Amino acid sequence: METIKTIYKIGHGPSSSHTMAPRRAAEMFAKRFVGNRPNGFRVHLYGSLAATGKGHMTDVAIIDVLEKIAPTKILWEPTIVPEFHTNGLLFEALGEGDKILDSWEVYSIGGGSLANKDFDESRNEQIYPHSTMMEIMNYCYQERITYWEYVERFDDLTVWDHLANVWQVMRSAVERGLVAEGILPGGLNLRRKSGEYLVRAKGYSSNVSTRGLVYAYALAVSEENAAGNIVVTAPTCGSSGVMPAVLYHLQTSRDFPDRMIHRALATAALFGNIARTNASISGAEVGCQGEVGVACSMAAAAANQLFGGSLNQIEYAAEMGLEHHLGLTCDPICGLVQIPCIERNAFAAARALDSNTFSTFSNGFHRVSFDQVVEVMKQTGHDLPSLYKETSEGGLATNYCIIP
Repeated sequence: METIKTIYKIGHGPSSSHTMAPRRAAEMFAKRFVGNRPNGFRVHLYGSLAATGKGHMTDVAIIDVLEKIAPTKILWEPTIVPEFHTNGLLFEALGEGDKILDSWEVYSIGGGSLANKDFDESRNEQIYPHSTMMEIMNYCYQERITYWEYVERFDDLTVWDHLANVWQVMRSAVERGLVAEGILPGGLNLRRKSGEYLVRAKGYSSNVSTRGLVYAYALAVSEENAAGNIVVTAPTCGSSGVMPAVLYHLQTSRDFPDRMIHRALATAALFGNIARTNASISGAEVGCQGEVGVACSMAAAAANQLFGGSLNQIEYAAEMGLEHHLGLTCDPICGLVQIPCIERNAFAAARALDSNTFSTFSNGFHRVSFDQVVEVMKQTGHDLPSLYKETSEGGLATNYCIIP
């Protein structure tokens, strides 16, 4: 299993697979033409990337990079679904008479990672000796170490610097989002509401206030993501509001120091890494269970660790966070990461805290393991019809849309 740093990527929203990765792909292709400008570029978008790309600002991300070199044309081809992965891109550099001078086919495989037949960013150097949570948990028991100490033992030496930076970006996204106002881009005329939730939450008694604050923090980050601002994939842009909401709430209400937050981030990333390695975190592959479901699982594990949970209790909290999102479809209205995505982050953050509480009441032993739920998520995602996996061709997406 590769470094946990790949779970937390920092970049512009609204989508790690539809915005962040295509932008990086365009940058990689553009490097081929330093000092050798073509007459123009043509970019074919296939499958899910084409079906929801306009709402995810895929074209904006690509054009922002390539137009600095030459005029760029985007071709939307949603009916062509490549066998390698549904999020396909074909870059073409054009010469006189639109002669193709160079071309490059690549795929956005989820979480901001790219791959094709020659490379796979989700399969980097394998630095962890285990690939299932049961193996990791057994090892930690044998060595009498925690999950975060397991990360420290095997991961890159710069992992703590990375996690410190990740936490700063997460905090900034919450705090920016809470004070930002106005309409989110995209055509739905959806107004930001995190600030309103914050004000109302502070007017209630403790129990209701706590839930309202968590909602506000999750909305804040998800609205920043929808606006195309800088967020952290946790594990994706579409689910980027869950982890910051839970950790920001716990830090501001319980005074957990940054050091403990960084350790919680490390533990959470282990669970996200297991899900990505053995199933998927791509909404185009397995639906939103792989995005918000995994994010809820990660946040539940992080919270349980902060409250002193055992290895079994942390694993149980993570298992519940994912189990109760099984089958969750990905059918964003108009392809925008707004409805139901923004509210879904808020509810997942609350569910993560519930999973933490439920696990804390238990002794941590339970029938269904996290690994088993990951396997079920993979199979469920395989069985879901494609129109319920980030295509805007089914479910909520067909019920209401104003964008042509």
